[in-house]
Amino acid sequence: MPADLIGYLYAATVAAGGIIGYTKAGSIPSLGAGLIFGSILGYGAHLNSQEPPRPLLQLGTSLVLAGIMGSRFANSGKFMPAGLICIISCGALVRNLITYNQYLPLIGSKAD
Repeated sequence: MPADLIGYLYAATVAAGGIIGYTKAGSIPSLGAGLIFGSILGYGAHLNSQEPPRPLLQLGTSLVLAGIMGSRFANSGKFMPAGLICIISCGALVRNLITYNQYLPLIGSKAD
C-alpha cells in the first residue's frame, strides 16, 4: 500500500494551523491542540499506509475535529481558521470513508 500522502498533508496542515495560531495570537491552547491533533492525524496516516490499512483513528479524529471546528465556526461566524479546518476535516472524513470502505469493520457483522 502506498503512503497516505493526503493524510500526511492533512496532519501537517492541522499542526501548522496550531503553530500559526500561536505566532499570530500567542494562543497556547491553539498550539497544543494543533500539535496534538496533527500528531494523531499523522499516526493515522501512517496506519493508513500499512497493509491492510487501518483508517479508524484518522476517521475518528477527523470527525472530532470537524465537530469542534464546525461548532466554533457556527458560534463565531469567522471562516478562518475554524471554517477552513471544518471543511478540510469533512473532506478527509469523506475521503477516508470512500477510500477505505472495504477495510472498515461493520458493527454487528460476524467474521467468517
